[in-house]
Amino acid sequence: MPEHCAAYCCANRRTIANRGRWITFHKFPKDKDMRKKWEVALRREGFTASESSVICSEHCKQDEFDRTGQIVRLRDGVIPSIFSFPVHLQRPEKGRTTSPSRKAEESLSVAPQDDPEASTSHSQPQPNDDHSDVLPASPTALKARLNEALARVESLERERKNAMAREKRAETTVRTLLGALREKNLINEELKEA
Repeated sequence: MPEHCAAYCCANRRTIANRGRWITFHKFPKDKDMRKKWEVALRREGFTASESSVICSEHCKQDEFDRTGQIVRLRDGVIPSIFSFPVHLQRPEKGRTTSPSRKAEESLSVAPQDDPEASTSHSQPQPNDDHSDVLPASPTALKARLNEALARVESLERERKNAMAREKRAETTVRTLLGALREKNLINEELKEA
């Protein structure tokens, strides 16, 4: 089984450190059409996925994962879309073309250049200037980060519940074993007290 991600220039390998960073690895789909879409999305010339080819979770959006079970799975129909391609592999992004979408884009801009109030207020440091690298610039990016954080909280909550259930099962097993050993008088006096 491959130990590394098949994405272009991705160095993620199946290691304990990456597992600790919550990076998961997912096999290419068995469906030929979907597998072809994944291969095209990778933009690797001459690449054909094998039965054991994998891609890491860093190439999919957080809301594209099914985290309801103990195994993290990709939802049906998901095509990996987050890559860092070099310039020669990048496709030009289409700009907004409709009038309402251009107006919406303009209304999201920070401040017009010819506004005197905006220029004076910008010259003074803003309270969040030192954290500009932390918060996304656009509301949609902020919402995406919030959704990722909420998905992570949900995942951690499920893991906590699963861990508590495992601990409870282990305690029950230990009590049962101690009870059986007491009945057979196979434990010393110290353990009988436990």
